[in-house]
Amino acid sequence: MRRTANVRRTALAWVFAVLAVVTVIPAASAQAADDGTPPPMANGFGLTQVGTATGNATEFYLTVTTPEVAEEQHIKIILPKTYYDDPNRRYPVMYFLHGSPDDPIQQNYPALRVSDRMITVIPDGGARGWYTNWLNQKTAAGAQNWENFHLKQVIPFIDANLRTIATKKARAVAGVSMGGFGALHYAQARPDLFSQTASLSGDIDLSVRSMDLRLAVVASLVAYEPSVDSDAAFGSPYPVFNADWRFNEVDPSQHMDRIKQGGIGVSIYVGNGGGSVTDLEFWLEGAAKHVKNAMDALGMSYHYVNYGDGSGWGTLCNGGHNAGCWEEDLRDLIPRLERHFAS
Repeated sequence: MRRTANVRRTALAWVFAVLAVVTVIPAASAQAADDGTPPPMANGFGLTQVGTATGNATEFYLTVTTPEVAEEQHIKIILPKTYYDDPNRRYPVMYFLHGSPDDPIQQNYPALRVSDRMITVIPDGGARGWYTNWLNQKTAAGAQNWENFHLKQVIPFIDANLRTIATKKARAVAGVSMGGFGALHYAQARPDLFSQTASLSGDIDLSVRSMDLRLAVVASLVAYEPSVDSDAAFGSPYPVFNADWRFNEVDPSQHMDRIKQGGIGVSIYVGNGGGSVTDLEFWLEGAAKHVKNAMDALGMSYHYVNYGDGSGWGTLCNGGHNAGCWEEDLRDLIPRLERHFAS
């Protein structure tokens, strides 16, 4: 268990750290291309690597520690096949957030490997991290500042170590299930960082009208070891004397105006679980419709796909809450992101 600490850096230290890494990138890129190993990545921004990267020159993962989150965490990186061809070319980045209780290493969607126009980064979100800085940092799980880890550490770490285009226009955040919530939440919390956000079967309505999804969040907190307080992340889910204000504050469905004001493009994909109430997708369809209604009320433009039972959505999707449907979602999303980045 690592000590919790606030990671602070001055603007000058940030600049020097970026310059120190960027100046060696062309040589490092050539080395990685020659021997087929992952490119060297320098520690920084509160992240310390454990051991060496695992994988090959274009698909690999790092293991890191950070005072912001207890235990070791993985960061999976997928580079375009052309990454080493031109040492002067820079790429936009899609940050892809996994669901519960997955891990970046398990995100093996073929659609993520086909792009030669962008970098994909999949940071660890924990089995129940919920892409937030938890209310209670003193549980048996230790430090749980996931938002700080991703937005204040992983993003600048990636920009310093890889040839990214480090601008809002060239950065997107997408995710599945719990990660779909994280994608919209991060876009709302930091609209200056992202130009596109996408939810694939996301828990994107945590309002009282979707109390079943609120309670699913609570259940996930106690489902994994070490056991933690059910209110550890967002406090009480019950609307009594405003006790649920933290759920309301992070609920994507109530803050789509922040995305509109930030000029962020929105994509939402959802099915209906084949109409079965035992499939989580059945309940997420209602959540997606609530967000759609909120965007309509604000006069927003968006990309919305409800593929129902999946019968008209490629060959892998049955409308359920599963990887087959998310693969089809990504086959639609990634070319659209590429066109946006190139525009």
